[in-house]
Amino acid sequence: MSELTDKGIVNVRVDERLIHGQVATMWTNSLKTTRIMVVDDRVVKNSIEKMALKTAVPSGIKLSILTAKGAAERINAGNYIGQRVFLLVKAPQTLKKLLDGGVPLELVNVGNMSQKDGAKSVKKSVAVTDDDIETFHYLDQKGVRLVAQMVPSENAEDFMKLLK
Repeated sequence: MSELTDKGIVNVRVDERLIHGQVATMWTNSLKTTRIMVVDDRVVKNSIEKMALKTAVPSGIKLSILTAKGAAERINAGNYIGQRVFLLVKAPQTLKKLLDGGVPLELVNVGNMSQKDGAKSVKKSVAVTDDDIETFHYLDQKGVRLVAQMVPSENAEDFMKLLK
């Protein structure tokens, strides 16, 4: 068991799409998820996005939509002990906030980051900006193991090797 698993977090994933087909079915089933936690400071304030996420959550799975600060406080307080929480963020910068907030991130799956201006593609469905790369290096230096894995049946690749 890891320190984060002891707190109820079974997987941490960067996925711009948040809750979608792969997450709602394959990932939640393979992880035996009881709660999906979306951590994003902007989504918390967007009622339309929150409604879309609520409708996308599979039946029987709880949903939390939190700011990075709120998530860090709840995780560190042990609020999710005994649950199987799948933590989703849109961007690596949110992970930095969680880590800086005391959340013991050990392993992060980089799943989907779409192409945007100034981004370079490092893997099918993963494009990173200079700011993303800097943030991933920060996480790596803090001991967070970063892997790229689109679906549970795919082997996880060392994400830092893809950035080189």
